[in-house]
Amino acid sequence: MPQNAQPSFAEVIRDTGRSAVHLEMRDDYGDNERFAAWRRGERIDWDDRAAWWRPFHDRIAEAVARGVSIRRARIVSEPASEYIRWEHHITPANISAGEQVRWLPRRLTSDLALPGNDYWLFDGRLARIHHFAGDGSLVADEFTTDPTLLTSFASSFEAVWERAVPHETYAV
Repeated sequence: MPQNAQPSFAEVIRDTGRSAVHLEMRDDYGDNERFAAWRRGERIDWDDRAAWWRPFHDRIAEAVARGVSIRRARIVSEPASEYIRWEHHITPANISAGEQVRWLPRRLTSDLALPGNDYWLFDGRLARIHHFAGDGSLVADEFTTDPTLLTSFASSFEAVWERAVPHETYAV
């Protein structure tokens, strides 16, 4: 890997041995073609796996098959934004790949110490922090192995996870 190059998600998840957690706290992550199609009224045919399965799902499924626990928690405003309603609609793809997904209404987080950015935490040893613009577009990713940040990320995720509602029982 070239100096200063950051590893790809595929590389990091391939090197993950125990767990990967992902905390999402935004109500909008910008436009993309799949979201635009949903906004036009197009819906996923869950029986046509080739239509919705992505390389990301392969990476998750491979990690889960190796015994990696992958959990995603989403903090959301209520009523849910259009983007969050779309994410809820497509979440069965994440679950099919082996992720566990939970949702936490933002109103239930006031007493939690939460970081200012979304992140992935891999085996408690490496964090990938996402920096977004105001319109929801991704500006940059930053990786860290800072023990203080890793501990903070781990505890904030577990606090959210403990309160959050499993996807199967959360309605938007």
